[in-house]
Amino acid sequence: MTNHPGHVDFLSTDAAATLVQRVGLTELLRGLVSALEQDFSRWQDFDKTARLAQHTPDGVMELMPVADASHFAFKYVNGHPKNPQLGIPSIMAFGALMRADTGAPILLSELTLTTALRTAATSVMAAKLLARRSSRTMALIGNGSQSEFQALAFVGLLGIQSLRLYDIDPAATDKLIHNLQAQIPGLQVQRCRSAAEAVQGADIVTTVTADKTNATILRRDMVAPGMHLNAVGGDCPGKTELDAAILPDAKVFVEFAPQSRIEGEIQHMPEDFAVTELWQVLRGEQAGRQRDDEITVFDSVGFALEDYTALRYMHALARQHQLLQPLALLPQLSNPKNLFELLLLPPAIPNEPAPTEADRHAIPA
Repeated sequence: MTNHPGHVDFLSTDAAATLVQRVGLTELLRGLVSALEQDFSRWQDFDKTARLAQHTPDGVMELMPVADASHFAFKYVNGHPKNPQLGIPSIMAFGALMRADTGAPILLSELTLTTALRTAATSVMAAKLLARRSSRTMALIGNGSQSEFQALAFVGLLGIQSLRLYDIDPAATDKLIHNLQAQIPGLQVQRCRSAAEAVQGADIVTTVTADKTNATILRRDMVAPGMHLNAVGGDCPGKTELDAAILPDAKVFVEFAPQSRIEGEIQHMPEDFAVTELWQVLRGEQAGRQRDDEITVFDSVGFALEDYTALRYMHALARQHQLLQPLALLPQLSNPKNLFELLLLPPAIPNEPAPTEADRHAIPA
C-alpha cells in the first residue's frame, strides 16, 4: 500500500496479467482456493446481501457489496452476450476495497481477469467437496472467455486428465483448444458435436454458457449417476442451463441461498426446495458428497464474498511483486472539513485549450 495520504493502490489489467505470469496460473489459483476456503469458513463474520442488478434487453449490470469488521468491498460487473460482435468482452468488471474503520479506499482494481480467476477457483473449491475423488474426465460446455480458466484449474488442481469440449460456435472451441495445447502440450482434448456427446463418460460436467435465456444445456437423460455438475453460466433471473428435472434427483449446493433462489438454477424450484450452502460443508456442519452414485450440483452464480477474497489476495500478491500503481483519488486538505480549499489551490493539471464546438459534438453523451 502506498504511504501517500491522497493515493490509493491501483491494480491494472496489465499488472494483474503480469502477476499471473510471474506466480504461475496453477499456483495463483491454488492460493486463491485456499483463501476462499478460509473466508467461506468464517461465513458468519460477513454482512451479506444479494447483488443489485439492472437488466436491459441486451444484458445486465450488477453491483456486488460485502463487508466484515475490517473491510468493505464491492464489484461492478456486466454481462452482455452480444458484446464480442462489437469487439469488446461480454463480461467486464472492476472493484474496490475499503477500510471499515474509516471508509477510506485502499485499492481500486480491475476485476475482469480476476473474476475469471476467482470463478474457476470457486468451482474447484466446490468440486473438492462434491466430486468423486476418482474424477479424471470433465465435459466443458461453453468454450468462451472463462473456459480456459475452468479447464486449467481442474487440470492443475483436481487431477482432471481429459477434457470433452462443446460449443455452438466452433470458433470458440478452436480458440480453447489452441490455448489449452499451448499451456499443456499433450493434454487429452476431444472436440464433441453436441452437449450430449460431450457428457458421455464425464465425471464432472462444467456448463459456462452465455446466452441470457432459460436454456436446457443438460437434459435429465444426459446425467449419469455419480456426476458432479458445475453449473456456472446460469447467473441471473431468466438465465439457466439445466433441465429442472435434474434438480430433484440431485444434492444441490449454493453459495448464498437468498441470491441463488433469484438467479441460479434453483429459480426453477419452489422456495422450500432443499439446498446446502458451501460454507456449511467447509465447516463440517453439513455433508457434501456421501456416495459415489450421487448426483451433485454446484449451482454457481458468483457471490460478493468471492470478490472480497480475490481483491485482498491479489492486492497482497501485487504488493509483494511491486505491481501496484498509486492513484490520486482522495483530496489532500490541510483542514479535513474545508473541501472548498481544493478550489483555492493552484491547478495541478496544466491548462488545456477549451474544446471547440466540433470537439463537443465528438464527445459521447
